[in-house]
Amino acid sequence: MTLAFSSSAATVAVASATVTSSARVPTLRGFVSFRLTAKKLPLRSHGGGGVRAMSELVQDKEPVVAATTSFTDAEDTTPSDLNHSRTFLDARTEQDLIDGIRKEKEAGTLPPNVASGMEELYWNYKTAVLSSGASGADETVISNMSLAFDRMLLGVEHPYTFNPYHKAIREPFDYFHFVHTYIRPLIDFKNSYVGNASIFSELEDKIRQGHNIVLISNHQSEADPAVISLLLEAQCPYIGENIKCVAGDRVITDPLCKPFSMGRNLICVYSKNHMNDDPELVDMKRKANTRSLKEMATLLRSGSQLIWIAPSGGRDRPNPSTGEWFPAPFDPSSVDNMRRLVEHSDCNNPNEAKEAYSQALYKSVNEQYKTLNFAIKHRRGIEASTSTVSLSQPWNESLSV
Repeated sequence: MTLAFSSSAATVAVASATVTSSARVPTLRGFVSFRLTAKKLPLRSHGGGGVRAMSELVQDKEPVVAATTSFTDAEDTTPSDLNHSRTFLDARTEQDLIDGIRKEKEAGTLPPNVASGMEELYWNYKTAVLSSGASGADETVISNMSLAFDRMLLGVEHPYTFNPYHKAIREPFDYFHFVHTYIRPLIDFKNSYVGNASIFSELEDKIRQGHNIVLISNHQSEADPAVISLLLEAQCPYIGENIKCVAGDRVITDPLCKPFSMGRNLICVYSKNHMNDDPELVDMKRKANTRSLKEMATLLRSGSQLIWIAPSGGRDRPNPSTGEWFPAPFDPSSVDNMRRLVEHSDCNNPNEAKEAYSQALYKSVNEQYKTLNFAIKHRRGIEASTSTVSLSQPWNESLSV
């Protein structure tokens, strides 16, 4: 199965396979496409440095907090709310939030770079939500940002460390619901679509029967997993709650990212693109990745797993000349690792098979990109459907029933 989704003119496609496959992995086509309410995405980039315009989000920057420690094998410990400041929970106005940031900075609780990042985040989130024109947008901004800032402050007071396999924290604080509440106002549902919706119901059935599904896709923003969940929640909420995302280290070390990551099921890895950034950490990162790979293998052996990985090693980049977004090429080794995990077999010529498999999946992504481009950028909407891709909006259909 192939899943693809788009932000403005970018596309994400995914291939899935069942663990019972042998020499070949069956693929089906399906995708969710979305349009954000503004060109600025109110989430931190993987590289930190604040919230950027979409074209800047994909630039390699230094994170607020560098990845200097490994994922641990210790039991997850949820940050305690005991002795936690209520500075942001008690905020009722925009000025309360801004003053709160400055207060905690002056008290030494928030490092200056984290405080400045939070303030920048507020203004970008406000701009994006207000641009939607939705009623009550001002109240939504205050409510969502007060809770987001509270979780960020808590994370600084009581740093949370992710295991190689992290399960979404649902209690005593529901981080999964928190992420959805934050992201929902950023999606222009009127111009968002699900392609071949019936495939997702089929996917859910396969998982419940004990099959493993691996989604292989390109990647544009940290909001991608939440957007998938939100566009499928009217039809298949099970998928959003059970998907396990392979996540790079920056989204689990940056204090502005961590609260959002805590609400997802994650398999934590260090990106190959940044493996050698600090020579002293290379060995630690490789060992951590080996532990994560073992965790993934254990999950797959248990069955009924839904795993999502973006094998490009980073997010999509726009064409420098035209500014048009396009899917970043896949890393054949990353794709092949997943293929071998679910198939438990190999071909006579492994290198040739690895390259061919990766190219086939990438070609599928680009073919579906054309449909998404017509639907969103060219404003064709559902009329952009083709003989192989049927567009729909399940959230509207559920309201009309």
